[in-house]
Amino acid sequence: MARGGRERRIGQEMQRLLPELIRSEVKDPRVRGIVTITDVDVSPDLAHAKVFVTVLSTDQTTEATLEGLNHGAPFLRSALSKLMRVRSVPAIRFVYDESVDRGVRLTRLIESAVAEPDRNKEDEG
Repeated sequence: MARGGRERRIGQEMQRLLPELIRSEVKDPRVRGIVTITDVDVSPDLAHAKVFVTVLSTDQTTEATLEGLNHGAPFLRSALSKLMRVRSVPAIRFVYDESVDRGVRLTRLIESAVAEPDRNKEDEG
C-alpha cells in the first residue's frame, strides 16, 4: 500500500533532520560509529515513526548503538518538535536496516560467480 503524501513528507523531514541531531545532540556513549538513516516509515495516523538506520561499525557496536538511539528517542522527538512545523511529532523507534548488508552480500556472490568462469578457463588452458 502506498504511503500518503503527508506521512511521506513528515518522514522525509525527519530523515533530513535526525542525522544532524544524532551527531550533535546525542551524548549517549553507546551511540558510536557512523549512523546513517536510510528511511523513515510514518504510520497513517502520524503517531509512530519507524526509523531505519545502518551503522558503520562492528555488530556489537550496532546493537549498542540501537539501544542508545532508542533510549534517546524521546529526547530526539522533543528536539524534532522544535524544528518541525507539525502539531505533534511521531514517536520514534529505531530499527536496523538489513538491506545494505543483504546488498553487499549479493554483490559478493555475483562477483564470485562472475570470477568462477574465468577460473575454469584458466584451468582448461
